[in-house]
Amino acid sequence: MLRYVTTNPGKIREAEQYLRDGSVEQLDFDYTEIQSDELGPIAAHGARQAYRRAGEPVIVDDAGMFVEALDGFPGPYSSYVEDTLGVERVWVLASDLEDRRASFRCVLAYCDGEAFDASPDPVDRVDRVAAAAAGPEADDDQEPLPVKLFEGYVPGEIVAPRGEGGFGYDPIFEHDGTTFAEMDTEQKNAISHRGRALAKFAEWFASR
Repeated sequence: MLRYVTTNPGKIREAEQYLRDGSVEQLDFDYTEIQSDELGPIAAHGARQAYRRAGEPVIVDDAGMFVEALDGFPGPYSSYVEDTLGVERVWVLASDLEDRRASFRCVLAYCDGEAFDASPDPVDRVDRVAAAAAGPEADDDQEPLPVKLFEGYVPGEIVAPRGEGGFGYDPIFEHDGTTFAEMDTEQKNAISHRGRALAKFAEWFASR
């Protein structure tokens, strides 16, 4: 059984569109979220912790919105920025930019305790867990676990808020003339960054 580490049942429903029925279940596990300017190390660290906890194959995702002219901000800090500044303030920050290109990105990390080939998707073999980051229960003698990474990417641009649907940055992220908040769930899932990462993973996982 594949366990998807999330508190959001919507992610499970989205994953079931790409994976065989009944092959994925939700795992509610509060892993340590390390600080990093990249999504990959955060997701990989979570997958290692979750695998050590569950003892069976797990997937963990980390996602964010990246504004090119702001050097990728808010990026991996998207959730924190949403909670503290709010989405509309991010729009105010971006509204004066000449270039408002942005992207939604997601990295899906898979760990089952075994090794895998790096090609075509990257493998994170370095366990970045430091005692200070992992907390008092960290075991310095633990062997690093390889983690397979799958990336999804949706290009767009930042616009004034539009739409009543979605959540988070959806009202200010426009793709092909439509904000994510103006799309229904089926439309959004068909092009979402998480969906694109899941599609890559599902194709690989079918032969695992």
